[in-house]
Amino acid sequence: MTTALNTLFITVEGTRLNKEGERVVVTVQDVKKAEVPLRHLRSVVCLTRAWMTPELLESCVEAGIHVSFFGMTGRFLARVEGLPGGNVLLRREQYRAADDGGRTLAIARAMVVGKVSNARQFLLHAKRDAAAEQAQPLEEAARKLAEHLRAVGRAEELAQVRGLEGIAARDYFEVFPSLLKGGARRFGFDGRNRRPPRDPLNALLSFGYALLAQDCAGALAGVGLDPAVGFLHEDRPGRLSLALDLMEELRAPVVDRLVFSLVNRGQLKPEDFKEEAAGAVMLRDEARKAFLVAYQAAKQVEVQHVFLGQQTSWGLVPHLQALLLARTLRGELDGYPPFAVR
Repeated sequence: MTTALNTLFITVEGTRLNKEGERVVVTVQDVKKAEVPLRHLRSVVCLTRAWMTPELLESCVEAGIHVSFFGMTGRFLARVEGLPGGNVLLRREQYRAADDGGRTLAIARAMVVGKVSNARQFLLHAKRDAAAEQAQPLEEAARKLAEHLRAVGRAEELAQVRGLEGIAARDYFEVFPSLLKGGARRFGFDGRNRRPPRDPLNALLSFGYALLAQDCAGALAGVGLDPAVGFLHEDRPGRLSLALDLMEELRAPVVDRLVFSLVNRGQLKPEDFKEEAAGAVMLRDEARKAFLVAYQAAKQVEVQHVFLGQQTSWGLVPHLQALLLARTLRGELDGYPPFAVR
């Protein structure tokens, strides 16, 4: 378990939560792990199978503490809260902000700043271990992203932010071949393609992004936001625009880093993919399972959350960012702080 932003996160399967006085008591296999005063909490997030006593659940409802439950893979299951539901006020504020050009611009700009900054850091980290012929294009791409980053910070229109995000993504994906090492160069990469992906590397990226989008959608629903109403991505039937917004700053450090780690270490090979009749390239069943296992393991790795000034896990980052976005919409923060990699 961990606490952040007045939220108690439960991450160990079989955890039991009960109430003693005005405290939440956390036990695992009958061993007391922690006590948290109810007055210090605004929400409880169960990211694994956990058991909560009816007495504690009743106290949380009466105190206005929201309790969210997620499946083992991160899928959002349910959210328990009393009446009147505070989340309806949050969603109304979300809709107002989405209809306000100035507020939409500020949030979208912050998210793109986070995305481009983290993509640049990913390239700079890769450059440290790259051979000379690979380091030069990575350094040049990082320089371009730094220019785009400054331009995004000055952007005064949403269309300009979206345009700069697209240009930065093009320059970023252009140097992906320089990230491949040794035998992994057999993968090749001729630009980002999707719907459907037409080569193994794009198939991995699309699969990883789909998993990350699910995690972000669940995190947003868990704090009471509407995952379909975004700021950077336009509303579209069937599209979870806010989940796509939230995942932008996490694409490079979560999915891209994992993909290149797996292929460069030889844990996934071109033979682990198959081509469908329509030209789509897909992971074979065993490779898909291997990727899922690696993805879940990567979510347990610890990382420094710069804005909060504390260690957390990658799996908690979408939940923390969703909480920060909710606080921004409520006016508790001056602006949305995107997740930053150092």
